Amino acid sequence: MMDSATVWTVIVLLGLGSYALRFFFIGIVGDRPLPPWLLRHLRYTAVAILPGLVAPLVLWPAATDGAPDPARLVAAAATVVVGGWTRNIIAAILSGGFALYLMLYLVG
Repeated sequence: MMDSATVWTVIVLLGLGSYALRFFFIGIVGDRPLPPWLLRHLRYTAVAILPGLVAPLVLWPAATDGAPDPARLVAAAATVVVGGWTRNIIAAILSGGFALYLMLYLVG
């Protein structure tokens, strides 16, 4: 366990880093147009965050002590297929949740 000084140091440094990133884009660059190549890269940032958060939970779930689980793999595949087919995020999320609970019920 970390002592309280270490915890507060990490909290303060993360807060300062977050503020610096926001200040850079809002305070320094906010009144100038960004170059097209940078805008093109920033457009994909939000799309890359969700798979980056979900992939470790699917491939190395804590519920199985890091072993790949067929139920979670099927749920992730169902989410990707329905999302690509319908282009509807709500349908993709609901189908993935349904597939997960169905596979957990069937497989155990």
